[in-house]
Amino acid sequence: MSIESHQLILSTSPYIKPPVDTPGIMRHVIYALTPACLAAVYYFGIAAILVIAAAIAGAFLTEWLSQREVPSEVKSIRDWSAVVTGLLLALTLPPGIPLWMAFFGGVVAIALGKLVFGGLGQNIFNPSLVGRAFLQASFPVALTTWSPLRSLSSFGQLPEHTFTFPFLKGTVDAVTAATPLAQMKFEHKAPALLDLLLGNTAGSLGETSAVLLLLGGLYLIVRQFMNWRIPLAIFASVFVFGGIFHLVDAAKYPAPWLHLFSGGLVLGAVFMATDPVTSPVTQLGCYLFGAGIGLLVVMIRLFGGLPEGVMYAILLMNGVTPLLNRTTYARIYGGKRPSLAARE
Repeated sequence: MSIESHQLILSTSPYIKPPVDTPGIMRHVIYALTPACLAAVYYFGIAAILVIAAAIAGAFLTEWLSQREVPSEVKSIRDWSAVVTGLLLALTLPPGIPLWMAFFGGVVAIALGKLVFGGLGQNIFNPSLVGRAFLQASFPVALTTWSPLRSLSSFGQLPEHTFTFPFLKGTVDAVTAATPLAQMKFEHKAPALLDLLLGNTAGSLGETSAVLLLLGGLYLIVRQFMNWRIPLAIFASVFVFGGIFHLVDAAKYPAPWLHLFSGGLVLGAVFMATDPVTSPVTQLGCYLFGAGIGLLVVMIRLFGGLPEGVMYAILLMNGVTPLLNRTTYARIYGGKRPSLAARE
């Protein structure tokens, strides 16, 4: 027997490595989002393609510029995370938003949501929602102007302000549409549940088909790329708290299932709240994290000035994640749970 067969191989931890790395996970997230993107293109036409492309371009270009002095073998631009960030940002935007705003949102998502914290794995808040929150605060009119659904005959038609030059006012479309959340909040009208499930409603690109988003999430769960506890806790919390208010005054507050399938709840719960970097690492922390998001969503939708609250709910709970990790620290078998002071 040769000496080489008895050589001891020494390596650093982790010793058991998963078969898929970060680029592989990001690609699977893109696969899971593809059906919803196709539905957005079907309902909103070529405008959806341009908004998605602009947001991804802004995120990718910013990531690439930040990596120019980094050795090629360690460049994070290769891990597809910037593409996922831009894609998720695009799905939170209205189809008629000027393209320069979508591009600028991608820049902010990477620059302020990721790079200032040290890059991938060190950011506190979800980068896509940071970009969306910046656009919401800077350009509230554009972010709350919704285009109606397109038919096949008008697939190639674009909103008149799509190619507006930066920081100049574009022509506002003569025809706009109210989202289901706006109808429920301000007009007390309940949209058809089937329209919400299939996406046949006005709204952002990611408010297309709840069914396709859920199927994408199921795909990630089956592939073990998602912590199912977070979306489960979000949906359960929204249903419970929304149901309580509906029982108190059914004429004023919408039914809980309308909360579940309207707006960006499914997109946020499945693809944004489950971000492993900005969500808790403990099982109890995941449940509390999801329950907090659900409660905040219902409270903002019913009592806030805006009809939607998913973005703010997730960002607020992102800030609570470190505390949840500390307070839900698992007890070592046979030992006592360490105090907060001992963990610092």
